Amino acid sequence: QVQLVESGGGLVQAGGSLRLSCAASGRTFNTYLMGWFRQAPGKEREFVGKISWSGGATAYADSVKGRFTISRDNAKNTVYLQMNSLKPEDTAVYYCAAAERASWGYGSNLARNYDTWGQGTQVTVSS
Repeated sequence: QVQLVESGGGLVQAGGSLRLSCAASGRTFNTYLMGWFRQAPGKEREFVGKISWSGGATAYADSVKGRFTISRDNAKNTVYLQMNSLKPEDTAVYYCAAAERASWGYGSNLARNYDTWGQGTQVTVSS
């Protein structure tokens, strides 16, 4: 089973940028569909975006579309979340997650279909 470690969170002013990284170890990374989720205080964990096994396809929540970009480097076993034009409402703990058996469709927008999670990294956007 793959293990995941996120990094790159921090405090940034509104309008700024951050890049999160998620390093994977363990089994073959390119057999996993990778997703990013976030959870703000008092709210449920929500889908941010996902990337296909080869990196050829991505999908995003409407709230981040056009501002966030997901990429992956299978040679480095790493997936990235580039966040631009950050807003205070983007403040949350961000998690990467790996799905071994999910298909590319609405199901892989759901947290329950991911097998492995990182520990999370805090992103705080000040106004």
